[in-house]
Amino acid sequence: MSRVNEELYAGGCLCGAVRYEVRGPARNPCWCHCTSCRRAAGAPAVPWVTFAHADFRLTQGTPQEFASSAPVRRGFCGACGASLTYRHARRPADIDVALATLEAAAGLAPRMHIWVQDKLPWVSIADGLPVYQAGTGE
Repeated sequence: MSRVNEELYAGGCLCGAVRYEVRGPARNPCWCHCTSCRRAAGAPAVPWVTFAHADFRLTQGTPQEFASSAPVRRGFCGACGASLTYRHARRPADIDVALATLEAAAGLAPRMHIWVQDKLPWVSIADGLPVYQAGTGE
């Protein structure tokens, strides 16, 4: 498990209706190429970072949630549609936050690519980061 640092992070959606704070450590910043993440965000890959769910708190608004599969719940702003969170039943102590929704996103660059087996054929990965065909194996 890679650890970036242990600070207080703030973030939120595009329109500002939903705001949150989360304490580090920020773990496993990654690019996810899975079909579900791509469709949920409307992007060729989605950068995520993992935190302890107990360290995440809403400071404004309440995100909507969507069960994109039986074990997965995705949080998003009901007003602007911004993807915010990902929770998986197999990891109840964790919450993944859409990395680009953090105010400190510039300091948390992804360190790997996951679910590359679902990558779009026109996406080229040439950044030298580790590549995993499925999850990270953790």
